[in-house]
Amino acid sequence: MSVFRQGSVAVFFCFCGLGGTFFSGCLLFWLMHMAGEAAHTCETQTAPAGHGGSPMYELAQSHDVYTWPGEAYPLGASVKRNGVNFTLYSKDATRVVLHLFASAEAASPEHSFELDPSIHKRGHYWFIFVGNIGHGQVYGFQVDGPWDPERGQRFDGDKLLIDPYSQAISLGRNYDRQRAIGKGRNMDASLRSIVVDQSEFDWQGTVTPRHSLTETIIYEMHVGGFTRHPNSGVSEAKRGTFAGVIEKIPYLKSLGITAVELMPVQQFDVDDAPEGKQNYWGYSPINFFSVHSGYSVEKTPLAAIDEFKTLVRELHKADIEVILDVVFNHTAEGDEFGPTFCFKGLQNGSYYLLDRENGRYSNFSGCGNTCNANHSVLRRMIIDALHFWVTEMHVDGFRFDLASVLARDGSGQPMSDPPLLWTIDTDPILCATKIIAEAWDAAGLYQVGSFIGDRWNEWNGKYRDDVRAFWRGDNGCVSRFASRILGSPDIYCSHHHSPHRSVNFICAHDGFTLNDLVSYSDKHNLANGEGNRDGDNHNLSSNYGVEGPTTLKDIEEIRVRQCKNMLATLYLSLGTPMLNMGDEVRRTQQGNNNAYCQDNPISWFDWQGLEQHAEMLRFVQMLAQVRSAEPTIDWNLHTPLSSVVEDVNICWHGVMPDQPDWSEHSHSIALTVYHPITLDELYVVCNAYWDPIEFTIPDRDDSDWHLLINTANPSPQDIYLVEEAPSYPDNTVLVAGRSMIVMVAKSRK
Repeated sequence: MSVFRQGSVAVFFCFCGLGGTFFSGCLLFWLMHMAGEAAHTCETQTAPAGHGGSPMYELAQSHDVYTWPGEAYPLGASVKRNGVNFTLYSKDATRVVLHLFASAEAASPEHSFELDPSIHKRGHYWFIFVGNIGHGQVYGFQVDGPWDPERGQRFDGDKLLIDPYSQAISLGRNYDRQRAIGKGRNMDASLRSIVVDQSEFDWQGTVTPRHSLTETIIYEMHVGGFTRHPNSGVSEAKRGTFAGVIEKIPYLKSLGITAVELMPVQQFDVDDAPEGKQNYWGYSPINFFSVHSGYSVEKTPLAAIDEFKTLVRELHKADIEVILDVVFNHTAEGDEFGPTFCFKGLQNGSYYLLDRENGRYSNFSGCGNTCNANHSVLRRMIIDALHFWVTEMHVDGFRFDLASVLARDGSGQPMSDPPLLWTIDTDPILCATKIIAEAWDAAGLYQVGSFIGDRWNEWNGKYRDDVRAFWRGDNGCVSRFASRILGSPDIYCSHHHSPHRSVNFICAHDGFTLNDLVSYSDKHNLANGEGNRDGDNHNLSSNYGVEGPTTLKDIEEIRVRQCKNMLATLYLSLGTPMLNMGDEVRRTQQGNNNAYCQDNPISWFDWQGLEQHAEMLRFVQMLAQVRSAEPTIDWNLHTPLSSVVEDVNICWHGVMPDQPDWSEHSHSIALTVYHPITLDELYVVCNAYWDPIEFTIPDRDDSDWHLLINTANPSPQDIYLVEEAPSYPDNTVLVAGRSMIVMVAKSRK
């Protein structure tokens, strides 16, 4: 390895200016003579377009690698015709060295270039062009500067840093997270960046489906866990990969899914977990631009890019959109006791929120650090990352993890008009994407209903809680439940939000699965190794008599009914439904409500469920058909939810028509509602009481009621297609305890 100081030539040229072209020619001759045959190779090179017009270049070593001053834009490693331009932001760095490695496993670099600030720096950006390298080149940086943690400076010239704009990252066989913590060199055990040329992939003319939110059904999925189980029917090599998901696209189509929401696929650190465990969920990002290599068949960074693109292409062919769960609120570097991979060693205070008194990391994410998302540098990076995933990777939308963190300023205070969130909302490149906020953070900032912006949709945590509480039979829930199924007008009407605003869900990756919600009264997280202290204690769950699995028929019947009740509520509510992976076949995590470190059958999709719970699977498939049976109403952003609620002409009922019971101890509610286009009328009864209740059905002079759904009936009498729903001749209906009935009025004409 040899290190070349890129300012040495500049000094000579200053003197050459005194002697004219003679000295300049002598210097060039001397350089080429010293470089030997490699210099002769470089003599014929011309300055690459876009990389400065200076006649100066410096030979690096053999293999005709050479350098030019380079340009400050674009950031990251940009592949050009004759080489690669590298650009890095660091305001306070005093020394930057670029290392090029022969492979991801090489213990030391093959070439190294020290950047001279007089040539390779403008403003706060360091840059250099290296000729005759390209796609697949492995590289990293050493960056030195002040070490003053109390003032937020954590430069460590011993650590090899990845490029924050890396589009591929190699962990390598030698990667050691512990070596990135504390003092000491870690070049032989470090992460490395890889140069990527994105131009070669064949998209085969596919285009994004661009479903309206009124016809969207989202399926939250873990890429690895979806096919990793040995009974998935996927070949061993493809289990837990993007390629494995492709094989299951027909299954997704059978569910009526129009969009998959992929849990993090940005490169994350699997070692960011308790000792002996692995980070399974992926909420530990190393970088915002690269694809997680562990989800590729070859388990390599470059292969992962093509495999991810192939997944997106094939999903688009199947008319299914791709939404990414993105994590911009924290990184895998953790707090002051965590590793230095990138941001800490480049410009710590630009990337993280720090306590101004002691320089320690603010922790609004619950993960050790918090991104300084509204700092100009990180804000630009986040927008650049979103543009990258849309333009290069063709994704259709994003769900922003702990999005309320992105509303905090540099001191951690919530902002009334956070620039990052408004930029995302109004960005022209992102204007056709779906943008979904998890509108809270880990420090108590809860913005469901008050999240900024015109286009943002929100994970409606109140919907989850109130639907769970109502069906569990809690007191005082009827009025809130009624609001939830109407798109939560109590939350969204005052801000004139559209009916799309609420993304409704019963369960998600974080918390109990639907099966466990009706099978466990308490969390069971001992397998995580944290003494069952982790995970939420507020689950609004019930075991209905036995904790965990049971063979008791009565309890199983209640559990099946409750699953159907909540799923039917989800699919028939106004808003956009999101189904949690495996809830359609009663996937269980054995009572673990925080399985972030369980990369094993606890978390994986068990494909035996398709047979074991075929009744539930059919019910969900039919719900999707019932939801899509009516003409799509594409309410635009300018149609407020209040107008939509008025258009559907809701009438509330109790056991008698027009006499709803809103009291504290009421556990049932009924309603009639019209489709605003077809004028089809639905009669819905939700009985969360544990005993049967008889309801008198509203009389209609010119139509008859037909039974569409009865969650108390065994399959296939539990749900029908609209055109096949049998006539219901009586004027009363006995609604079983903990069950739901839906009828549709059909004209006698």
